[in-house]
Amino acid sequence: MGVMIVAGTVTLVALIVQRAGGAVTGAMPAVALDLPAGTRILSVSGAGDRFAVLVEGAGEERRILLLNPRSGRVVGEVRPRP
Repeated sequence: MGVMIVAGTVTLVALIVQRAGGAVTGAMPAVALDLPAGTRILSVSGAGDRFAVLVEGAGEERRILLLNPRSGRVVGEVRPRP
């Protein structure tokens, strides 16, 4: 009986520790952005559940690309007004 109590307690503690640690997410896959030659990445930052990448092209205005961190795909684009 004592062995079952100890085993149950160990199992309970292991489950609590596992769930308290949160879900482990994989790393963002490598992303190849199809940007024109001469385009520069000025900054990258987190934006909610997305990554925001500020880019500026030769002869183009700055724009913000929104990337999905799970797929690495561009899911949106913001072009600030002058």
